[in-house]
Order: sequence, then C-alpha cells, then structure tokens
Amino acid sequence: MLPFFTPIISMLVFSFLFTTIFLHTVDYIEGHTKSRPLGVTLILGVSITSIILFINSFISNLGLQIKAFTKKMQKDDFAINLENLSLQIKESLPEFFSDLVPESDKVILIAKNFLINIFQSILALLGSAGSFFFISFMVLIFTIILLIEYHDFKRSLVRFIPNKYLEIGLRTIYNIEQQISKYLRGQILAASSVAVLSIIGLFILNEFGANITLVIFIGIIAGLANLIPMIGPFIGMIPAILIAIMNNIGNELALTHSLFGIIPSPFYTFDIILMFIIVQQIDNNFITPLVVGESVGLHPMAVMIVLLIGGTLIGPLGMLFAIPAAGVLKVLLKEIIFITKNSHLL
Repeated sequence: MLPFFTPIISMLVFSFLFTTIFLHTVDYIEGHTKSRPLGVTLILGVSITSIILFINSFISNLGLQIKAFTKKMQKDDFAINLENLSLQIKESLPEFFSDLVPESDKVILIAKNFLINIFQSILALLGSAGSFFFISFMVLIFTIILLIEYHDFKRSLVRFIPNKYLEIGLRTIYNIEQQISKYLRGQILAASSVAVLSIIGLFILNEFGANITLVIFIGIIAGLANLIPMIGPFIGMIPAILIAIMNNIGNELALTHSLFGIIPSPFYTFDIILMFIIVQQIDNNFITPLVVGESVGLHPMAVMIVLLIGGTLIGPLGMLFAIPAAGVLKVLLKEIIFITKNSHLL
C-alpha cells in the first residue's frame, strides 16, 4: 500500500512547500487587488512562464550542441584525436597499467558506443517526461487549490482544536509555518549560492581554455539540484565534462592539458571535477549547515545528522524533506514540553 500512496504524499508535500513559497506574495497582491484568484494567477503565471522559457532555451541550446558534436564525430579528426588520447594515456602510465589500456581502434569504438548510449539515454529521458509532466501538473493543481483555500483550510483546522488548547494550537501552527518558510528561504539562498559559485568556477576554467559552453544553464542546474543537499554540484559536473569533451575534440592543447602542470587532464576533465568538489565542500561545510541550519534553528551538526538519516531511510527525497521535518518536530516537541510543564495552568 505504501508504494501506491508515496507519489500522492510526495505531490501533496511539494504542493505545500510551493504554497509556502508563494503564500506571502499572494496575500500581498490580494490586499491590493481584493482578488485572491488574481494574485494566484499572476504569481503562478510568471513562475510557469519563466520555467518554460528556461527549459525551452536549455533544450534548444543542448540540441544545437549535440548536433554540432554529431557532425564532428563523423569526421576523421574525431578518430585521430581519440587515438592520440589513447597513446598519451599509455605513455603517462607505468608499463603494467599501460597494458590495460585498449588498442586505439578499440578505444574509438568504445568511445563512440559510449557517446551514442549517452545521447540515447538523453532521448529516452525526454521521451519518458510524460510522467514527470503529469506529476508537475497535479502539483500545480494542488498548489492552486491550497493557495486559494489556504486560510479557509487553516480556519477549518483551528475548529478542531479544543478551546482549552486554542492559544497553544494557534501558536504551534504559526511556528510551524515560520519554520518551513525560513527553511525554504534558506534553501533558495543556498541553491543560489551554489549556482553562482558554479558559474564563476566555469568562467574561470574558460579563462584557462576549457571552452565550456552553456555555463549559465549548467550553474543553474547545479543550484536547483542543490535543493537535494550534498549532490547538487556533482549533478552539474556531468554536463560540464561532456560539453568540454564535445567542444575540445580536435584541440591539441586541450588534449595535452595537465592540471597544475603535473596531472594529465585531457579536455580539462579533472579541472572540472576539482572545481565542483570545491563548490560541493563549500556548500556542505559552510552554506547548507549555516544558512539552512540557522533558518530552522538547528545546530550545523544536527543538520548533517538529519540529512544522513533522511538519505538512509528514503534516499534523495528523504534528504530534501529531512530538515523541514526536523524543524516541525522541534516545534511540536517544544510545545509538548510547554504543555507538560504548565498543564496545571490550562
């Protein structure tokens, strides 16, 4: 039964989080226009339009990138460069390890099959986007309903609270709203920081000749993926490496490039990995524990423990919901302790 209800619960949770993000703005617009549906329409309309424009622009640019690289693969230069890369790796390795590197023709075949599989995986992912769009549509519907009826839902909930606990109940609901709202603001700030750091890092690499395109898109994707803590920067690493390889096939300087002039780093692969590791370390050790931890009143060490527990129990979604769940639990425990200590006054 649980696997059946998990998608529904996830959609409702995401809807509630989006409602929390847009609630204050909708309330503000309603205060000036006296129309709550108008406020919901304006806010969601602008947000959805921005998302569609971003996705459309990214897919268009990625399509052009893949098309240009596909033409490059069909040229003899592609095979020659792969052969040179294979020879370079063999020369840089000890004799025992160099014997493990396949012959040039096998390397070319393996590389072509690998890249073809990647492109097919991308196409398959786009083809299976139907379920994603369905879930997104349902989340949108739930979010619209919650935004329009939020205060009515809240009033209905309050009616179930006994008069004896009314004040405590109202305070608990308010504190839970504040915890989640502060957490989301902290997450947005952390995601923005990761996006900016990733973009700056990629631009710095380009100054040294990495020739990475779609830098803004890669940075934004890394930032958005950072909403699932600890893995965001690594998600941005994959397209950066692939694009660097696509753009630098045929470039002898990129092929012979070395990290710090010591470690062979063809096509700036290890440079990109190192840059994203640095971003990930800054995020994990400073941004997420401090910004997100302070937003829900949790110690940075508690944040790390909660993330590990959530990730172990449910995976990436567990990491996403672990901190707000801990914040809500903290509020509830605080109120329960207050009631226990002051029950004789109620």
